[in-house]
Amino acid sequence: MGCECSKFALYYWTGQSGPIYEAQNPDEEKDEVSDLPAFREFTFEQLRIATSAFAVENIVSEHGEKAPNVVYKGKLENQRPVAIKRFNRSAWPDTRQFLEEARAVGQLRNNRLVNLLGCCCEGDERLLVADFIPNETLAKHLFHWDTQPMKWAMRLRVALYIAQALEYCTSVGRALYHVTGKGLALYHDLNAYRILFDEDGDPRLSCFALMKNSRGGKSYSTNLASPEYLRTGIITQESVIFSFGTLLLDLLSGKHIPPSHALDLIKDRNLQMLTDSCLEGQFSTDDGTELVRIASSCLQYEPERPDFKSLVAALYPLQKEAEVPSHVLMGISRDGETMSLSPLGEACLKTDLTAIHEILDTLGYKDDEGAATELSFQMWTDQMLETLNSKNKGDAAFKNKDFRAAIECYTKFIDVGTMVSPTVYAHRSLSYLMSDMPQEALNDAVQAQHKS
Repeated sequence: MGCECSKFALYYWTGQSGPIYEAQNPDEEKDEVSDLPAFREFTFEQLRIATSAFAVENIVSEHGEKAPNVVYKGKLENQRPVAIKRFNRSAWPDTRQFLEEARAVGQLRNNRLVNLLGCCCEGDERLLVADFIPNETLAKHLFHWDTQPMKWAMRLRVALYIAQALEYCTSVGRALYHVTGKGLALYHDLNAYRILFDEDGDPRLSCFALMKNSRGGKSYSTNLASPEYLRTGIITQESVIFSFGTLLLDLLSGKHIPPSHALDLIKDRNLQMLTDSCLEGQFSTDDGTELVRIASSCLQYEPERPDFKSLVAALYPLQKEAEVPSHVLMGISRDGETMSLSPLGEACLKTDLTAIHEILDTLGYKDDEGAATELSFQMWTDQMLETLNSKNKGDAAFKNKDFRAAIECYTKFIDVGTMVSPTVYAHRSLSYLMSDMPQEALNDAVQAQHKS
């Protein structure tokens, strides 16, 4: 099985891009992966060293030590960062079955997947080794975001890339079946926790769920969404497509909607109830309706659902801001990346006071005409008088090059928030620069430009 798999996987990986791109988007970047090592078997000792003896602080799985199968971050002897999944001891009692499945999945190589690099099977230990993906799961970014909700364009990109990943797996599995009578295992438990974002901010589908779930030697699945699985207990390709439909609704709503409830909302054509309020104004009604239509076709009760090739074709026309890199849409900074700055930002970065002065003067940053007049109408309160005094003291300190005092006075003025003064932001920006606080200076320079 391993040799046949390698031959047919190689056919899909080399020369031309995979069938997804050939059929749909010939100009798209090729999807073969050339810098990954071949699949290998590791010793338990190698993986113990890679994870610092499976240290608790290296656990990266969502539920920590309480998860039935724990994922650790590790580093191989060549310093390559990896994710290592350690199965519960009751899982995979059949050594041969585990190795066969791991080797088969390890033949897959695609930029839409978190690729499997190796495995370990010693005694009762069963472990999988994959590339480490640094930027959290879709569940984190979609349901538990800290700074900003995921943009509409990025949600559509996730839908497309995951459909492409599943189409790739399906294509290779179909080719293998024609030759060997056996295809690759179906994707188990497709959900927002199975999708991770790489260093470029691109979404990738975890390879771990291409392995059958096993508990006490018996295969099982926690994917209980599809009606036919509830009836038969068997995962089929149609079941995976049903799960993909629920994923589309997660992307649309920003929360996990139970499939039965989602179907009711779709039948009522209640797009507003389904849509994440954070997406207001980011997409047209036609695009939203089309995504709901695609999701609805995946969620049909009877297993007459579209295949992934047709889903990829349907999702392409919905892609927005295709020229914008994923890490920009996601707000993810990349190590060593050179930021594209405005002329003002470049001048701040270089601490070029002459250039900063010329830019500010060109933009019209002079004393805020009318500021004193506007404040004079409010000077019947001690607070407003104190605010004006803070600005005047700041101006005096700035002229005397007492930049620390200027920062303190201008901050008091800004924090009151009674009026907006681009000049104060510009003066405080220069004061920060002269006080060796470049990030604060850049933030104020942006505020000054924005509020002018």
